[in-house]
Amino acid sequence: MEHATAPLVLSDTPLPGVRRLTLNRPEKRNALSNALRTELFAALEAADRDAEVRVIVLRGAGACFSAGYDLSPEAGTQAPPYYTAGGAGFWPRHVVEGVFRIWDLAKPVIAQVHGWCLAGATELATACDLVYLSDDARIGYPPVRGMSPPDTQFHPWLCGFRSAMEQMLTGDALSAEEAVRVGFANRAFPAEALESEVLAIAERVAKIPPEVQQINKRSVHRAMEAMGLRSAIRAGTEMQALAMTTEASKQTFSGFRAGDVRGALDARDGAFGDYRTSGTDQ
Repeated sequence: MEHATAPLVLSDTPLPGVRRLTLNRPEKRNALSNALRTELFAALEAADRDAEVRVIVLRGAGACFSAGYDLSPEAGTQAPPYYTAGGAGFWPRHVVEGVFRIWDLAKPVIAQVHGWCLAGATELATACDLVYLSDDARIGYPPVRGMSPPDTQFHPWLCGFRSAMEQMLTGDALSAEEAVRVGFANRAFPAEALESEVLAIAERVAKIPPEVQQINKRSVHRAMEAMGLRSAIRAGTEMQALAMTTEASKQTFSGFRAGDVRGALDARDGAFGDYRTSGTDQ
C-alpha cells in the first residue's frame, strides 16, 4: 500500500560522485518497515554498483532520521528484503545480516542524522562508515526497558564498556554531544548546517579513487573484526532471542500485536517520562 503513493527511499545526486538516499516515510517518522528496507537495500546496492558513485549519504525526511523498526501489525505481513534462514532468533539474525551487507559495500556510506534515531535506526546508523549528527539529534535504544537488548549489539564496540552498560540498563537517549563523546558518531553540527557540512565531507571522501577507498575502509573493518566485532555481534543475536522469551518481552509485544503501538510505547516509557511521554513533539 505504501508503494502506491511515493517511493519509500528517494535518491538524488547533490554533488558529482555523491549518491544521497533519503528515508521517505516522514508521516511515520521513517519507521523501518520491510517495504522501506527492501527499497533501501536495493538503492544501496545499486549505488555500490554504479561506477559514477564514490560515496553514499543516508538521511531521513521530515522531523527525524528514524524512530526505528516499524512495529505495526501491517509491517509484520511484509516480506523481508533478503533471505535469512528461519528458526529461533530469525529477526536478530536477519537484521545483523543487513548491517553486514552495508558494512561490506565497497563504497563508503555516511549517515546524516537529525532528530530521533532510535532502536533499529541506531543499528542502521552504526552500519555506516561515518556518522554525523545535528545538535538536536537524540540517540537511544528504549526497547531494553521491556523487550530485549539490541538486535545488533554495537554499543560496547563503539561506546565503550561503561557507556554501553549505562545505555543498556536505562534505555536513556544520548544527546548529540554525548553521542560524539562516547564514540557513536564522528561530529555534531548545528541543525541548519548539517546538510552542507555532510556534503562537504562527502566531497572530500569522493576525491579518493574508489578502488583505493574500498581497501581503506576494509582495513578498518578488518582491524575491528580481528578484535572480535563480527563474532560478538553475531553472538549477541542469541541474547536478543533469549530475551524475547521472557514474560516481560511477551507482554510488551502483545500491545504491538493488538495494534496499539502508541499505548505499548507509552506503557514502556511512562515511568521514565521521556520519548513519547515527555510531552515534547516526537
